[in-house]
Amino acid sequence: MPRSASRLLACVAIACAAQAHAADTNTYDPAAADKLSAARALIAENKWVAAIEELKRVGDSGSADWNNLMGYSHRKARTPDYAAAERYYDAALRIDPQHRGALEYSGELYLMTGDLPRAEQRLAALDKACLLPCSEYTDLKKAIAAFKANGHRVVSAP
Repeated sequence: MPRSASRLLACVAIACAAQAHAADTNTYDPAAADKLSAARALIAENKWVAAIEELKRVGDSGSADWNNLMGYSHRKARTPDYAAAERYYDAALRIDPQHRGALEYSGELYLMTGDLPRAEQRLAALDKACLLPCSEYTDLKKAIAAFKANGHRVVSAP
């Protein structure tokens, strides 16, 4: 196999592996994953307040994943706190400007608050952050299309 072809295959394999991680993870860090596993379990059960409390207990505000999960939990809570969600998503993106989860979820937040231009900015950033088509880009693109088709209203809370 020519050298350039083997390099291309290696790049594709790396890109595919990166796409397989959870939306809140751009790199694999076993220590960070372990610290956040209890919060992720609570989020999977839609226990938003408990997830926020667990994340506060962990207190890893220097982690993009931690901030993304805090933002997500605040946004999805029975009584959402959109301002807090935005602060946490912005913090995640200051730490990792290409954090796919924070880009997607903040774009969904902007749709929920009626800010289509900012949601579209997040979609453009996701287009650059995804080496290949990624689920975060596809999901936000669908949410934006549904928002537009529904008279600039969220069809169902993303």
